[in-house]
Amino acid sequence: MLKIWGRTNSINVQKVMWAVGELDLPHERIDAGGAFGGLDSDAYRALNANRRVPTIEDDGVVVWESNACVRYLAARYGAGGLWPVDPAVRAAADMWMDWQQTTLVADMTTVFWGLVRTPEAERDHAAIEAAVGRLGGLWSRLDDHLAGRRFVAGERFGIGDIPVGAACYRYHELPIERPRLAALEAWYGRLQERAPFQTHVMLPLS
Repeated sequence: MLKIWGRTNSINVQKVMWAVGELDLPHERIDAGGAFGGLDSDAYRALNANRRVPTIEDDGVVVWESNACVRYLAARYGAGGLWPVDPAVRAAADMWMDWQQTTLVADMTTVFWGLVRTPEAERDHAAIEAAVGRLGGLWSRLDDHLAGRRFVAGERFGIGDIPVGAACYRYHELPIERPRLAALEAWYGRLQERAPFQTHVMLPLS
């Protein structure tokens, strides 16, 4: 059976669990990281030398890094659905998956950690406000891309929607001002209709 190591309040674990939900895969999730610890154990280090979550093990195949986990599960169990078989469509999905990790994550982390996981008296408000301002411009790039599209890679929901969709939930749950982005809002509304998104991503920020 597929095993997933990670805690439910980790956005990177949420990506994987969302994919698992979309694919309706039997699985076992094992609490790890954060308050659960366990990442410094010899057993976990043997699976993932980086000692972060998530890690998945599927029939002897071990994968870590959240977007790699999503790609693996979709390719193995969702070809033609979650996994686009057309290389051009898949490239569109890949670009935005990587954009989430290389471009969006820094400012999202600054704001999320600053407002959710840092006590009020210790917050760097100047850094948070600057990051919020930059995020408006970053999300507008995806908004431009989504104009005329239902999902990130076209008309069908797929792997490209998962990383940016999980981040979009956090963006909308944070107590910040956001620009009005019509295409982004419409896409986000479509994600909210999906049961696995509701179950695995739309959780209280903590």
